[in-house]
Amino acid sequence: MCLKKLFVCAVTVTLAFVCTVHAADKKVLVYTKYGKGFVHNCVQACADAVKELGKENGFGVDVSDDPSKFTEANLKQYNALVFDNTNNKLFDTEEQKTALQKYIRAGGGFVGIHSASGGERDWPWYWALVGGKFKSHSPHQTFKMKVVDHNHPSTSFLGDTWDWTDECYFHTNVNPDIHVLIEVDVTALKGGKKNVDMVKVAGTKVAPMTWCHKFDGGREWFVALGHDPKHYSDPNFRKHLLGGIRWVMGEDKK
Repeated sequence: MCLKKLFVCAVTVTLAFVCTVHAADKKVLVYTKYGKGFVHNCVQACADAVKELGKENGFGVDVSDDPSKFTEANLKQYNALVFDNTNNKLFDTEEQKTALQKYIRAGGGFVGIHSASGGERDWPWYWALVGGKFKSHSPHQTFKMKVVDHNHPSTSFLGDTWDWTDECYFHTNVNPDIHVLIEVDVTALKGGKKNVDMVKVAGTKVAPMTWCHKFDGGREWFVALGHDPKHYSDPNFRKHLLGGIRWVMGEDKK
């Protein structure tokens, strides 16, 4: 009986060790840099949420607003980069931008959250990576979104529609290769002329809110939602973020 107990304990310890090693194999960098201009007050809430998701789901998380972290050697340790409400100028040197490109081209994962589409507005490669370039947003309001694809890990738990209170982001320079996961009917939003003008620019009555694509060797997932700090404690939104992070890390091979 004692030998049996010792065997069980040994197996338990071994499994715990294997799980710990496996968890250490996955790691993400949450990047919180923003240049001159508007700064969202949800940056910390977003970073905290990703750290909690990491603890709950077995991946490590580093958080930094330091662009000098963007070197080819340093980025190799990360399975995904999470651009947490980054905005405007994000890098100090061309070498840092090149490091990001090399990371993506080596198969790295990229997650963009909310104003991440407003970063590096003079860099077409970055717009193509994110999937679009921020143009404007509707007034803060409650709106109904349509879930276009239920087969993605970031949407599989949602119904056909998702009611949400937020800004509704509009983008130009939308990469035609993006796979839209969630969209909203722009004509149903309150916002007057701004929304009408955006429909003219985009040439469509629907605006994508979440999408993913494979770009330049890597994987990218973007969500336009997340303006308010409270969003990052919402269970469905946290599942949404987790699904996006897992997908860009390659855990789902679809």
